[in-house]
Amino acid sequence: MSQITKKMRFISQKISIGQFYDFEKAIELIYSFPKAKFIENVDTAINLNINSKNSDQNIQNSIIFPYGIEKKKLLVVFADGLDKKIAFDLGVELSGMEEIADKIKKDKKIHIDYVISTPYAMSIVEKLGPILGPKGLMPNPKNGTITSNIKKTIENIQKGQVNYRNDKYGIVHLTIGKINFESYKLKSNLLTLLKSLLKHKPNQVKGSFIKKVSLSTTMGGSVLLNHNEFLQINKD
Repeated sequence: MSQITKKMRFISQKISIGQFYDFEKAIELIYSFPKAKFIENVDTAINLNINSKNSDQNIQNSIIFPYGIEKKKLLVVFADGLDKKIAFDLGVELSGMEEIADKIKKDKKIHIDYVISTPYAMSIVEKLGPILGPKGLMPNPKNGTITSNIKKTIENIQKGQVNYRNDKYGIVHLTIGKINFESYKLKSNLLTLLKSLLKHKPNQVKGSFIKKVSLSTTMGGSVLLNHNEFLQINKD
């Protein structure tokens, strides 16, 4: 039987189970949690009113946060000729065609954050589906990773573009910042994500689209956000 740690007890005393907090109070609670020995992420979990078994209700898109999370992204670009040169000039070392596919096949544990492909290279990328698919790395026109404008796509990702999609339970999980961010940065990033989700609400979904929003830190507890009030206050 696992024991309740001092940290868990502290957090449980701070949070009222099932209570929805306004944004400022939610962030105040998160900031008050005992700190880890590293700079923790601030994450959100957003429950959507969708049936993930229906492909036309699944959500997959990308956004650029106003306040990016400083993390160097490892990009792979499938391109040739001038597109390949553009990728190299922008600092993407893993750029090419069959030779890059062979590297991924040989080292299935290679760390990759984004795979970008030109339309003409997709015949090569599609063969990597069993490797890239389960990791959510297959290029997709919805999030701009199948593109004829390699330069713009790479620059957007380097500026902080992030992809998001729902899991099989209809929940979108995403990091919106770091625990050392000022609250207004977390607020702006979260608002950007929620507005993007609402903009791409599937036509088949009736009624409320966003069911529940929670905020948490990497090692801390989870706080429920009164997202309807949050969106109403920041509707502009």
